[in-house]
Amino acid sequence: MRRITRVLLVTTMGALICAMGIAQTTKPAPESQPADKQIERAVAEVSAQRIEQTIQHLVGFKTRLTMSTNLPAESGHGVLAAAAWIQAQFEGYSKDCGGCLQVKTFKFIQPVSSRIAQPTEITDVYAVLPGTNPADAKRIYIVTGHYDTIALNPTAEHKIVIDPDADAPGANDDGSGTSVVLETARVLSKYKFPATIIFCAVAGEEEGLYGSAGFAKMAKAEGWDIEADLNNDIVGGDRNAGQRPTVVRVFSEGIPMPGLADAALVKEIRLTGMESDSPSRELARYINGVGVAYQKAGAASPHLVFRQDRYLRGGDHTSFNEQGFAAVRLTEWREDFNHQHQTVRTVNGIEYGDLPKFVNFETIARVARLNLATLAELASAPAPPQQVRIDTMKLENGTTLKWQASAGALAASYEIVWRDTSAPLWEYSVNVGTATTATVDESKDNVIFGVRAVDQAGHRSVVVTPTREARR
Repeated sequence: MRRITRVLLVTTMGALICAMGIAQTTKPAPESQPADKQIERAVAEVSAQRIEQTIQHLVGFKTRLTMSTNLPAESGHGVLAAAAWIQAQFEGYSKDCGGCLQVKTFKFIQPVSSRIAQPTEITDVYAVLPGTNPADAKRIYIVTGHYDTIALNPTAEHKIVIDPDADAPGANDDGSGTSVVLETARVLSKYKFPATIIFCAVAGEEEGLYGSAGFAKMAKAEGWDIEADLNNDIVGGDRNAGQRPTVVRVFSEGIPMPGLADAALVKEIRLTGMESDSPSRELARYINGVGVAYQKAGAASPHLVFRQDRYLRGGDHTSFNEQGFAAVRLTEWREDFNHQHQTVRTVNGIEYGDLPKFVNFETIARVARLNLATLAELASAPAPPQQVRIDTMKLENGTTLKWQASAGALAASYEIVWRDTSAPLWEYSVNVGTATTATVDESKDNVIFGVRAVDQAGHRSVVVTPTREARR
């Protein structure tokens, strides 16, 4: 569907360049993103066979329980051996690309908690692919998955306790997410991008998101400009009857976490109807657009779920949300809880345990392709526009939006997007060139607006929704 919209454009210097009444054709927003040929080539390199090999190797550590640090890495069993192996994989990818990756670990001691019996060292393993553009390299996009596992036994009182001696294979939870991290690192290390990408395998998730919480706090304290975290947890496409193997759920928070959303911000969100327009929610919509663009290339189809996570569950994206970063969780369509957090056993003909035979490796490959394409698009795109404002100072049927130019030199133009207030996705967009002020012949009372930056090749930034312009 197309419609004609009248737009008044103003340059950064305030000079009129187009008068109201000049018609511009709007078009559906998601389909306006072209697939990048180089990114398509990278997507094609994702290997379900490599993913299977990764998961089989992770399962071979017998357990990756966070508290299995008493098992030395040389034993080939336990969380330390898994961390060393993941680090070696990153280092191998870096060697293949001439040292393009900076391979690092982040370690800290986690105090005793309900699931940590004694002070335990937690190790996050990550690889940095630095951006090539000095003005854009500070922008960071992260893909995460947790490599630790857990095995739980039901007691006579129907409670669950950690069994530190049991096999905890964790093929799906979260060998699948860890395999996405490693496979995207393997492929994307062969390419260069203006912004920085980090591939991060975290530990301590099963005990309370400790590895990701420590990492996110460190990043916040050091002033990292994390624009997005894509957290993959249980993306293995468990082979159950209700599964949709080509679909992945994308969970995103609406109103920011308590503590970040102060009373003034909550009031602003309520007054403007922006309950569904947090940075994480816009990231989810971005992933949806990437899924549309790269579906033919084999990427998973995103199914957006507008809540932070599933009931009674949690994930490492929450750790990034708590530090004010945009973050989402990717998870398979239908989980089989007999294949999560269970000791390996068969009872009354029912098989329990998180084993590779229950995992669909092609599903994980599809999810990896979606992650890869999203990371590559984000790291190729201009920085988002800054200080986006909507003029609400006068009664009018048109809408005036103002913003500051994107940091860096990648932005070639800007697009205004909008949707009905009840619509989940952006419905219309219009390119306004290099202007940083535009008046659109659409009522701000009827729709939600946003602005994004576009480069010459068509890479788009995440949409930034406006705040009300302060009273003068």
